[in-house]
Amino acid sequence: MIYLLGAYSIIWLLIGGYVWTIGKRQNQAMKEIRFLNELNRRDQV
Repeated sequence: MIYLLGAYSIIWLLIGGYVWTIGKRQNQAMKEIRFLNELNRRDQV
């Protein structure tokens, strides 16, 4: 029973870390896209 709980918690930690990493990457991507849009606007003017 203890082994089962341990394996379960490890799986949840992996899933949680994976989801958290994806969230951070999406945030970073959004910032980069905004930055590129700003540069494009400056070039057009």
